Amino acid sequence: MNAANKYSRLKNKTWQLLNPSINKSVWDTAVNALIVSLIALNVFSVIFETVDYINISYGIYFRIFEKISVYIFTVEYFLRLWTCTSEEKYMRPISGRLKYIISFGALVDMFAIAPFYLPFTNTDLRIIRILRLFRFMRIFKLGRYLNATKLITNVFKSKMEELILCMVITLSLIIIASSFMYFAENQAQPEKYSSIPATMWWCIITLTTVGYGDVFPITIIGKVLTAFIAILGIGMFALPAGILASGFSDEFQKRKKVQNTDG
Repeated sequence: MNAANKYSRLKNKTWQLLNPSINKSVWDTAVNALIVSLIALNVFSVIFETVDYINISYGIYFRIFEKISVYIFTVEYFLRLWTCTSEEKYMRPISGRLKYIISFGALVDMFAIAPFYLPFTNTDLRIIRILRLFRFMRIFKLGRYLNATKLITNVFKSKMEELILCMVITLSLIIIASSFMYFAENQAQPEKYSSIPATMWWCIITLTTVGYGDVFPITIIGKVLTAFIAILGIGMFALPAGILASGFSDEFQKRKKVQNTDG
């Protein structure tokens, strides 16, 4: 076996290790478990760092763990960038890698490690504090390591038109309901229903049946409208749940047919 073949084989094997859905060997499972565990620990680390007494006592360990994690994720990122040409859509050495860099998965990987390197630049510290929230992007790295992600993605793709229609109807309902409520309550409560955009806060809270109680109608017309909109909101927000349930049912049926065919 010549050097070119060895190089190509190493690259393909590395790509398979980093993408456990392609091949399922012992090593693939081990790498999968390591990355998933590391991502989960990173998320918990970010959460517990915000607890003062924990951060004071164990802050140094958090920082050490952060450095180790970033180094591992950085190596993973560049390994993915190197091996992505093993996949057909990224096959071209230059344009393929550029295409991979702007893909969702690669952007998640980049944002997951970017906050660590940014403090070494002349950047406003306030911006750095905000950008540190991007460390939570590491949780999205779980997507490529969990088989359920593909199932959920397929469901959303198959039901995208219906979900968009529900969103359009909901937004239309919010605009119409806010307009009616503004004209019903503005004179009675000008400070709370000062404009239609301000009234949209009340409408969203009412439609979602959260009911914070900070904005509520006092006129008879306003109360009647609120009762009607609250009841309508229950149905409107139950509709996407029904669509997704139907999508999951269809996807499970497809998988059963595939398994029966394979069997």
